[in-house]
Amino acid sequence: MPSSGVPAAEPTPAERYAAARTLRGLPRLRAFRDGLAIDLDPFQLAACQALEEGRSVLVAAPTGAGKTIVAEFGVFLAMFEPKAKIFYTAPMKALSNQKYTELVAEYGASEVGLLTGDTNINASARIVVMTTEVLRNMLYADSPLLTDLAYVVMDEVHYLADRFRGAVWEEVIIHLPLAVRLISLSATVSNAEEFGDWLQAVRGDTDVIVSETRPVPLTQHVLVRSKMLDLFDSSGQAATNRVNPELVQLARAGGAKVHRGRGHHPKRWEKRAGRSGGFGGEEGRMDRAAIAGMLGAKNLLPAIFFIFSRAGCDAAVRQLVRSGLRLTDQAERDEIRAIVEERCRTLRDDDLAVLGYWEWLDGLQRGVAAHHAGLLPAFKEVVEELFQKKLLRVVFATETLALGINMPARTVVLEKLEKFNGEARVPITPGEYTQLTGRAGRRGIDTEGHAVIQWTGGLDPQAVASLASRRTYPLNSSFRPTYNMAVNLIEQFGRDRARTILESSFAQFQADRAVVDLARTVRKQQESLQGYATAMECHLGDFGEYSALRRELSDLEKGSTGPGKGASQAERVRRQKQMEGVRKRMRTHPCHGCADREAHSRWAERWWRLKRENDKLGRQISGRTGAVAAVFDRVTVVLEKLGYLTKDEHGRTALTVHGRSLRRIYGERDLLVAECLRRGHWKDLDPASLAAMASAIIFEARRDDGQAPEYHLPRGAFRPALERTQELWARLDDLERDHRLPGSIPLATTLALPMQRWAQGASLDVVLRDADMAAGDFVRWTKQTIDLLDQISIVADGAVGRTARSALDAIRRGIVAYSSVA
Repeated sequence: MPSSGVPAAEPTPAERYAAARTLRGLPRLRAFRDGLAIDLDPFQLAACQALEEGRSVLVAAPTGAGKTIVAEFGVFLAMFEPKAKIFYTAPMKALSNQKYTELVAEYGASEVGLLTGDTNINASARIVVMTTEVLRNMLYADSPLLTDLAYVVMDEVHYLADRFRGAVWEEVIIHLPLAVRLISLSATVSNAEEFGDWLQAVRGDTDVIVSETRPVPLTQHVLVRSKMLDLFDSSGQAATNRVNPELVQLARAGGAKVHRGRGHHPKRWEKRAGRSGGFGGEEGRMDRAAIAGMLGAKNLLPAIFFIFSRAGCDAAVRQLVRSGLRLTDQAERDEIRAIVEERCRTLRDDDLAVLGYWEWLDGLQRGVAAHHAGLLPAFKEVVEELFQKKLLRVVFATETLALGINMPARTVVLEKLEKFNGEARVPITPGEYTQLTGRAGRRGIDTEGHAVIQWTGGLDPQAVASLASRRTYPLNSSFRPTYNMAVNLIEQFGRDRARTILESSFAQFQADRAVVDLARTVRKQQESLQGYATAMECHLGDFGEYSALRRELSDLEKGSTGPGKGASQAERVRRQKQMEGVRKRMRTHPCHGCADREAHSRWAERWWRLKRENDKLGRQISGRTGAVAAVFDRVTVVLEKLGYLTKDEHGRTALTVHGRSLRRIYGERDLLVAECLRRGHWKDLDPASLAAMASAIIFEARRDDGQAPEYHLPRGAFRPALERTQELWARLDDLERDHRLPGSIPLATTLALPMQRWAQGASLDVVLRDADMAAGDFVRWTKQTIDLLDQISIVADGAVGRTARSALDAIRRGIVAYSSVA
């Protein structure tokens, strides 16, 4: 530490690597640590030691705890070894881009590559950042880029639970060569040991390192009117995590009173709130400008306000701008403007106007911005850069910001503890709460982070305390076999081994563990059943048989509808005869005359109830055992019926020429795309119409059914091609459901006409208006369209392949081309 008290600049990993190469005699971890400005925390040290000793690691720790330094040590090790490569995978392109930029700054552009489906930069580099899907595709294609691969980082590995994309993580973990060491980084999950046990089972030596400790302590508050009260009792006289008694009293009073203390004088931000009506709204809640002013006065900025709505984030920025709030000085405003103009200089002026550039810049210069998926990727990157440079003071964000992007703040504000999930407003989960509040507290800058929950009517402090105290959530597999997965596995391993591989998935591992617990319950119940059977034994005869007659009579009596209840006369007569017959058999049964008949009957009733429950558990066990392989079997039957699989001369399952094409088609609608190409449904489409069709294949509507009215569909060859495609989808859906597979949702066509017009050269203004879509959304869906068109250009024969390449080139323009690394 220099005498001035200012910490020395921390060397980059590249500098540490260069220095370490001169210290070959030193252990590599020591060389790595010698270059750090601060030493490793215990969990970081344990993980790095495991890596140095040649083991894989699973690191589960809170957001901001410093998990990525373990990945950084993995990069250090790879660069230390001759020719060794390391792949760094992330769940989202935005995270891949951010990590790529960081690594380029540290190691230089020649050493780092980026692969995100629509971006290919320096793919043969020794450090390559990529989305997880790209690595999965490389494994199935046996890509030569896998040569010399020594390490794979799986950042945010808890995405494995994502029901749409989680299976990809399991595919990668299962198929990576066993010599590759895996560095898995996860948020804190409650079953990290279980996940680690699975990793140990499928990959060999794996250390599980769990840390529950935040490096920067979190203080949690509830904002009631203009007063910020601690969530937990801070008097020191009560047990840990006891809710603040003042909050409990307020909840009973409905939040009507806040004790301000004698001689209270309003602060400037309180006067602003009063003038703006900030206390006159719902339950007298402060407005956002007043909250920002209060946080500034308490030295609690920068802050992230989580608002679970894109429109709400944009409206919040406008609200602060209209209030006249300015959180930056002139020098900062000049720096902000210079950075923004440099990052956006290649965007066309007419596009800037459509994108609301000047309003956005005004907010930035005031120190205020929004961050959500609807923003143009370039704009989001600017917001992230300015926030990291401490030039932004307030960011209004959706929860996507909490998913790994490096934007820690001093304070996180939650206006509500519920969000709209597409169907209804639901409370946020403990896991979501932990992810969101994990952004509070900047390591090396703050001594503590702050989470502020704004009071709303009906808020239960005890429920908030429970939410805040539960820092973990379970990691459950979402793995399911797909058509593309099936043909790739069968081609590489054969059907029988493919089945065995699927049984090694985390999904089956969890199911098997559940089976063990169920089987244990079944065994205990069977012991009880034996005891009940002994207790109901009768010296006169078989009481189980007699009990069955009693149950039969009871069921008949319950099912009897009686006069005027809807049953026919004949039905009532038939039921009466049945009951008389059962009663006669009961009276003639030896046990009917037993003096202890009713006591035996009570034990028999318990036996029947437990037997029914035991049989139900048995059926659950049958359903769980081999559940993943059973779905795989159904998938292969569908593929056989459609001609993608066949039997070779030895009776083994093999791929047909169509199956080999399906190997290279990835996505939710892999089979539909393969079938359309095979049947020539798209052969008459021009490039713009094929782009429109590809958009209908990949697009997922947010709330409505995604169907455009006929007059809002592209004309010409598109409409009959769409009709053929929809008819084929319906037949495939029926076939899947006939084989107990879930099927898929219908095609969504609302983006088809805007995508066609974009391919034809329409302006951004026209296309965004037609699509009724934010620029960021349009860029994201266009990139996915490009990804599908790229697959089609490789797989399709002749003219359709060339058309797909032309379509891809036609839509990769303007803001889409500008955002090609986003």
